[in-house]
Amino acid sequence: MNEQLEAADRFPDRNPNPVLRIDRDGTLVYANASSAPVQRAIGARVGQRLAPEMHERLRAAARAGSDGGEVIDGHRTFSLLVVEDPELGFINIYGTDVTASKVVERFPNENPNPVLRISYEGRLMYANDASRPIVETLELGDQGELPADLARRLMSAADEAGGGRLELEAANRTYALNPVRIPEFGFINVYGTDITAEKVVAKFPGHNPNPVLRLNRSGRLLYANPASQRIVESLGIEIGDRIPRQLAQQVFGQLREAPEAAIEMTAAEHIYELTPVLVEGVDVVNLYGTDVTAARELAAAKEETERLLLNILPPPIADRLRSGERIIADRFDDATLLIADIVGFTALSSALSANELVDLLDSVFSECDALVERHGLEKVKTIGDAYMVIGGVPTRRSDHAQRVADFALDMTAAMEAMRRDLRAPVAFRVGISSGPVVAGVIGNKRTIYDVWGDTVNLASRMESLAVPGRIQVTSSVHDLLGDRYSFEPRGMIEVKGKGQLPTWFLTGRH
Repeated sequence: MNEQLEAADRFPDRNPNPVLRIDRDGTLVYANASSAPVQRAIGARVGQRLAPEMHERLRAAARAGSDGGEVIDGHRTFSLLVVEDPELGFINIYGTDVTASKVVERFPNENPNPVLRISYEGRLMYANDASRPIVETLELGDQGELPADLARRLMSAADEAGGGRLELEAANRTYALNPVRIPEFGFINVYGTDITAEKVVAKFPGHNPNPVLRLNRSGRLLYANPASQRIVESLGIEIGDRIPRQLAQQVFGQLREAPEAAIEMTAAEHIYELTPVLVEGVDVVNLYGTDVTAARELAAAKEETERLLLNILPPPIADRLRSGERIIADRFDDATLLIADIVGFTALSSALSANELVDLLDSVFSECDALVERHGLEKVKTIGDAYMVIGGVPTRRSDHAQRVADFALDMTAAMEAMRRDLRAPVAFRVGISSGPVVAGVIGNKRTIYDVWGDTVNLASRMESLAVPGRIQVTSSVHDLLGDRYSFEPRGMIEVKGKGQLPTWFLTGRH
């Protein structure tokens, strides 16, 4: 035993059984690939501490030289062997999957459904109380042998991929039998389910409030309950007609390849999911319909609400609001803000009709929105004819100044092209500043995500003092962009509240 443990310690990753290790503090410091179920059962991953009760349980087992008991993950049970390494202060845990033996040890008398056990020779070894009607129906031999034909069918079904299923009539009930081989112990467990009610519903679908249609193997409609009237009328058929070829191919193809999958169709502005089910014994196919119109409309409404929310708020901020944050306010030490304003907007608005003015603004700002998306920036807001965009907020980026500079140059070029195409005198004054800002969500009725700080004020001053068609930047922006962009020095200008400041015109990329 000691030699096996030493080998496992040397090569734990090759061990097909779980191997784990915890330190003195109860931290799980190692776990091999096979130990995932045990990790879930003890409630810890590598790098995490075990719960105090579990840690003490394992410590006590190590001191007493006893095993660590059993742990359960889902339907699997593991026995734990705990071995302490006093020199290193570690506890090694060796797990063994004892699920199969636990299942065999636990007699299934408590199961309300029939459970039988048969040998590979077709002899009945065990049957619980719930299986009495089945046993009484079977013609067992002197040694408990099952009828040869039934034994053969059970053996064959047990070998089918995914498990086979048989039906058996017993005491005016119908049972589905699912045989499962237990190769470790050389027998087959047969699990029974009473499907009498299911068979009755399948035979009398008129009582079903949902659509039910019945087809024969050639795709001919044999029956349609009242709830399926919309579907039948939409297909343009009557009882005795074949369903459309494309639908027939879907139905029978689904039965072969994905029996539990649904087929979607629209009838009279309603959306239905049709699930084909082969009714064994009568060799017909029932199509069970579910009206999913309301669910789809709800999903579409949710999607539209999500779209509108993301038009108002950045995705990370929307996620935080959905997770329950009531107050969102963040400080960003380094960001770049751009403010652009249409030159001569007052005169332009008086020369255009209301529709023409709104259409022009929509064209201009839609172009700006597309550029914001392309350059990975965040649109803060529009105020009248002013457009505000920021880089490095709410997603922190080290290249925020370059992104905003590229946006400004592309926007200026786009406005020049628009002025030629639309023959409208559209030109921006643009101001850019870099520095710290505070960003957050304000308002309950019409929530907005806004930014504040001296950087915002300075960008506004750069815009208001800019030359039409030019991009004016502060020294902070000029220093961040460096020699990767070309500038034209404007010199010192008087900025309200700041005095004389040096500014530059951004003219292009190098």
